[in-house]
Amino acid sequence: MIFLSAQKWRKTTQKPRLTINKSMSYPQKHALPPGGALAVEKPFIPKAETRATMREQLLRFNGAVERDPAIDAWMKEHAGELGAIAHQWFDVMRKCGDEVRELLHDGCPTACLGDVPFGYVNVFTSHVNVGFFQGAALPDPARLLQGVGRFMRHVKLRPGTATDTAALNRLIETAYSDTKARVENG
Repeated sequence: MIFLSAQKWRKTTQKPRLTINKSMSYPQKHALPPGGALAVEKPFIPKAETRATMREQLLRFNGAVERDPAIDAWMKEHAGELGAIAHQWFDVMRKCGDEVRELLHDGCPTACLGDVPFGYVNVFTSHVNVGFFQGAALPDPARLLQGVGRFMRHVKLRPGTATDTAALNRLIETAYSDTKARVENG
């Protein structure tokens, strides 16, 4: 609860402002000001509650096709050990279902369910990312996912480093089925 003195309250469209003198002690800052006060109370809505009640809009891309020649060209450009890793995991995404479409988005192959993306691969100088557009919502018992964004997560794969292929396959399948449920349920 914020207390404002009557002198500070303005009956205009401006928001009320609170001025605190830094030399005041703690009890003085939070006590009622002399001459009466008006209390302005802001309702507290927890983030989890607002996220649960808010309807998230799905990211959609125009131009997704069944087999994009630009992705085949991208795979040829990224030949070598890292390109082979990216190709292997993008093929897993392609085989998730008949509705899978693909496109090149931000310079990397992206797998979509219709026009809604669920996964991507990208090659960097020393690793490959297998990423998920709704990765923050995916169960990850093997703790493969990295990232702290609101939605996206990725798995870093490095040549010569062991990969839990079963867990990564489950993540891809789960990302696909999660996106399918989001599309069907609005």
